[in-house]
Amino acid sequence: MLTLAALEDAARIVYAHMSPTPQFVWPLLSEAIGADVAVKHENHTPVGAFKVRGGLVHLARLAQHLPAGSGVISATRGNHGQSLAFAARRFGLSCTIVVPLGNSSEKNAAMRALGAELIEFGEDFDAAKAHAIELQHARRLTYVASFQADLVAGVATYALEFLRAFPALDVVYVPIGLGSGICGMISARDALGLKTEVVGVVSDRFDGYARAFETGQIRDTGAAFSFADGMAVRVADPNALAVIRSGAARVLRVSDQEIGRATRLLYRATHNLAEGAGAAALAALMQEKERVAGRSAGIVLSGQNIDRDWMVDILSGGVPLPGRHGADPDA
Repeated sequence: MLTLAALEDAARIVYAHMSPTPQFVWPLLSEAIGADVAVKHENHTPVGAFKVRGGLVHLARLAQHLPAGSGVISATRGNHGQSLAFAARRFGLSCTIVVPLGNSSEKNAAMRALGAELIEFGEDFDAAKAHAIELQHARRLTYVASFQADLVAGVATYALEFLRAFPALDVVYVPIGLGSGICGMISARDALGLKTEVVGVVSDRFDGYARAFETGQIRDTGAAFSFADGMAVRVADPNALAVIRSGAARVLRVSDQEIGRATRLLYRATHNLAEGAGAAALAALMQEKERVAGRSAGIVLSGQNIDRDWMVDILSGGVPLPGRHGADPDA
């Protein structure tokens, strides 16, 4: 677990490259839920998602120990890759990112625009990750895992901002991909000495963290499809799981249909775009409306990077399906 001093050190690195993001209580959203709902707007970072904070902290520290001209490699569905590309450019490192075949064309375009070399491989994140680990040796690159202490310290700065602005929150809902976001929230909550309940949220099609939270056993959920691609992780990280099991109140499962409804509510009530994982926290809060009635709740809008075709499907009342993915980002 991270101390308050460690989080403050990470914050100094983050704020050298970006401003804190806002957090608001939106009246229409609170009215719809029947509770005061505060939204942490991590969709307002320079890459449209919270991950950039961890990339800045990790690469700032890594660059101090690497020779000039070095590079990093990792695997992602998008936001982790954008984070590393953004940070690598600032610290003089090259960046190679492996994404699954059929990945979001708009996220791919964003990573390339930030300077990353993009390699498409495998059917899902876990296959892309395995290929990235192989390539690190052949290309003499440094592999950057999606979950490690520096990344957690970096992303925990969003939680530090949120909980300092709303220290009396009864409960906060946090989406889980590989786990840095929720571990950052737990770390910040504990460092500040608050009593806020932290509730994790996973896709019901990739519910490995929920199963592991309940049983203590890590299992591969197998391949599936969810448009909440930021949560499409088949295998829980054991280090993240240990933090979640010790510090979270529960882990909820949400369906693509529930995430779609939450995305529409966010757009109607706040006029903010949310990618699937970004709307998942609200989807979980909507499940627990009766539980939170009359209390104060927080949700993390972790990112906004959703393809245009998918957003059209959602705002039209449906949910994105496999195969409908990626309009020409220049069109």
